[in-house]
Amino acid sequence: MSRVEEIKAAIEQLSPRERCELHALLYPFEDDEWDKQMRADAEPGGKLHKLMLQAEEDAKAGRLEDWPDPDEE
Repeated sequence: MSRVEEIKAAIEQLSPRERCELHALLYPFEDDEWDKQMRADAEPGGKLHKLMLQAEEDAKAGRLEDWPDPDEE
């Protein structure tokens, strides 16, 4: 069995998550402008940072609620 055949056989044994990891390794995805903006907004001082901190605080305090079901409104 060649190394390529061994690799193919190993890939067939991967879980879906592992296949995604392999795909990301083989075909890296460069962030587009939206990704870059979201990353910047999540950093300290960014537009979303305060919201993220508040959500973490609410989660620790048990104050999170389920999203409303749009079919019940």
